[in-house]
Amino acid sequence: MAEPHIDERALDEVVSYTSELIRMDTTNHGRGDGVERQAAEFVAERLAEAGLEPALLEKAPDRTNVVARISGTDSSADALLVHGHLDVVPADPSEWTVHPFSGEVRDGVVWGRGAIDMKNADAMVLSVVRAWARAGVRPRRDIVLAFTADEEDSADYGSGFLTEEHADFFEGCTEGISESGAFTFHTDEGLRLYPLAAGERGTGWLRLTARGRAGHGSKVNRANAVSRLAGAVTRISEHEWPVRLTPTVRAALTELSALRGLEPPKLDAPDFDVDALLVRLGSAAALVEPTVRNSANPTMLDAGYKVNVIPGTATGFVDGRMLPGGEGEFRETLDQLTGPDVDWDFHHQEVALQSPVDSPAYAAMREALEHFDPTAHVVPYCMSGGTDAKQFSRLGIKGYGFSPLQLPAGFDYQALFHGVDERVPVEALHFGVRVLDRALLAL
Repeated sequence: MAEPHIDERALDEVVSYTSELIRMDTTNHGRGDGVERQAAEFVAERLAEAGLEPALLEKAPDRTNVVARISGTDSSADALLVHGHLDVVPADPSEWTVHPFSGEVRDGVVWGRGAIDMKNADAMVLSVVRAWARAGVRPRRDIVLAFTADEEDSADYGSGFLTEEHADFFEGCTEGISESGAFTFHTDEGLRLYPLAAGERGTGWLRLTARGRAGHGSKVNRANAVSRLAGAVTRISEHEWPVRLTPTVRAALTELSALRGLEPPKLDAPDFDVDALLVRLGSAAALVEPTVRNSANPTMLDAGYKVNVIPGTATGFVDGRMLPGGEGEFRETLDQLTGPDVDWDFHHQEVALQSPVDSPAYAAMREALEHFDPTAHVVPYCMSGGTDAKQFSRLGIKGYGFSPLQLPAGFDYQALFHGVDERVPVEALHFGVRVLDRALLAL
């Protein structure tokens, strides 16, 4: 049953707002090509109707962010940041069952790009805040709301711009919550897990540049830039990164082992084999497998202009991800793998994050999930990718991934991130509103 102030109107609004936001095409094509203005104005109007005073902030025309503050009852308490992004990744309508920007509600499901990542969460926040306004409810601590542009690219026009140019809006914020956590993960033995994100791997997008001797394709060339680049790319792709267990991942492995009925893993034993443990964890291993090591995946290559001409340079791009504390090892390894004939640099870099799992904030989020789903098993996890929490961490804000959704078995939440036929069940949105309301008032 909903809390008294989470009324039917709030449940209706979260669905309609998710649908309406999806219909606004806020595709981020990268390199500064995106338009969030319409969605930002929609959000600002809904917040203003709830009695708040939202600010629209732009680094460039139409790359619009919205920031507003809710005053809490305890002026001495630290503030809480609640943030979500308004942009989405591209979608090809020819690949979808429904048009990705239709926001269609069909058979109890809202369809469209952003239904999971993350216009659904934006809509949850709006509906909770508006329900509070109708009921005269105030949180204990100030809550700063931030709806950002450009999260799906560099964040230069979004959270990066906000932290660099408008840090005063976030004064007093010590913790933040946002996307990619608190969703139902059904294990192969029937458990309902709710991974609550307390960390992120760092981002290291790399540009590789190989140089050699240009020449005719029919001649022997021992300084072929394309060959040199191909060799470096192959070495990077085949490299076996060593295991590095962060506190968040250690906590996840320990809790998942207990839920599986296994003996507590001896994580510090010299012969500890994380891969063998992951096998024993079954389907739940998917929550931690990407975050027990650094990684580097080649993604793009560019060389030459004619088949019978050996170019003097060749470039490639690699998506690198670094665990907290793993940047030094990452740099040294890339120096070795690229070798003397290939240079590399960071095309884009962001820090790795880690937040405590024994904090009052984590406990409040766990309690809210368990309150509305008594069968829930809340477990910590580290995101393999990244969010706007990276930029907000520059202001000393510890971030958690908490966008609660109760999902049915067989619903592959993680596959729908940036995937085809992205969608979210209406009942999952209702659950999310109730959990978010309870958690925000307890945090």
